[in-house]
Amino acid sequence: MLRAVDDTNDACRGFLALAGERPWQRRMADLAARATPQSWHGRATQQRHALELILARLAGQRQAPRLGRAERIVLALAREAVALADTLPRDSRDRLRERLLQGLTGEATLIPLFHLLREASRQRERGFTVRFTGLTENTPYDLLLERQGEQAELVCEALSAEEGRLVPRGDWCRLMDGINPDLQTWLAAHPGRYLLKMTLPEGIQGPEQLAELQQRISAMLADRKRQDASAAAILKLDPLMLAGAQAAGQGLPERLRSQFGPDAHLAVTADSNGASLFVMAARAGRENAVAGAIVRRLDAIAESRLSGTRAGIVSVFLEDVERPEWRGLRETLEVEGAVRRFFTTPRAAHIAAAGCTTRMEMFGMAPPDAAEQGELRFRNQAHPAARLAALQPALVSLC
Repeated sequence: MLRAVDDTNDACRGFLALAGERPWQRRMADLAARATPQSWHGRATQQRHALELILARLAGQRQAPRLGRAERIVLALAREAVALADTLPRDSRDRLRERLLQGLTGEATLIPLFHLLREASRQRERGFTVRFTGLTENTPYDLLLERQGEQAELVCEALSAEEGRLVPRGDWCRLMDGINPDLQTWLAAHPGRYLLKMTLPEGIQGPEQLAELQQRISAMLADRKRQDASAAAILKLDPLMLAGAQAAGQGLPERLRSQFGPDAHLAVTADSNGASLFVMAARAGRENAVAGAIVRRLDAIAESRLSGTRAGIVSVFLEDVERPEWRGLRETLEVEGAVRRFFTTPRAAHIAAAGCTTRMEMFGMAPPDAAEQGELRFRNQAHPAARLAALQPALVSLC
């Protein structure tokens, strides 16, 4: 049992030592101040920085931990980072540490670094020799793969789904944190079950519009108005008539999601005894364009990070996406359609295959929450390397 504790601690502490004690302690203090469960923003921070929090928790274990699948994966990748660092010359090791420190700054996370480590591991499992040329030679691509005499360049990129949303989730959290005190007071004085539907034709365009929306909601509740409409927002307050919504308990979020769809932002506020409910649902005037954001990133990468002299592969890590949204993007073939259309354009000439993965795959969730075989991957049939037998494990579409 002590050996299990030591192994876990050593793996985590070895990784944390790459960053250095002071940067890591500063990061943990910053997250402790921001990731409070009492606020929407705090809970979102906990979710966004889950990887760092897992490492911190495991590094401090004094008893043999009961590791879930996510913890085992995180530990394995932490060991990969330490092993990689031990093989690198000083300049390359400094580049690795720089990437690590970038992930411990501001709103950044360690996900891009762990995505790189995960991709390297997966390609080795497929039979490729993997070189971290982005670290060792400062190439624009991250990895050089080789198998049976053929080579491919692989770019690992992280992209936030927020880039495809007119109503960013970060703004939604700030709105809920701002309105919640007034909402609690109002609900105590007006017991019942309510639904506030918000249509935001052009989304939320910056902090000024966010502050204005918060003021309008507060004024609407204070004046007991049922509707408030402008070019920027249409607000409508009705009784909550959702079947089975007698309590804010199990099943209510799923029923709300089923009614309002994957693009809606939802919030449920209950009084102290759970007898009264206030549901807020917000949608933009257009559907989210997350698949479009993925393609725009592929377009930017195609010539800036790939040489064009070898087969090019791009692996996009899609951040800030929830399980229902990711499942919907796959089941509707929205991502597949957007990528395959991009492959028909001249700007895709350097890309032989593109993949997309999320935290659901990284942390080992099972389908349908996660994609089969750990990613979505699409081969560009027009690329000269598309049918090279040696490269098929890295190129072939799994869909």
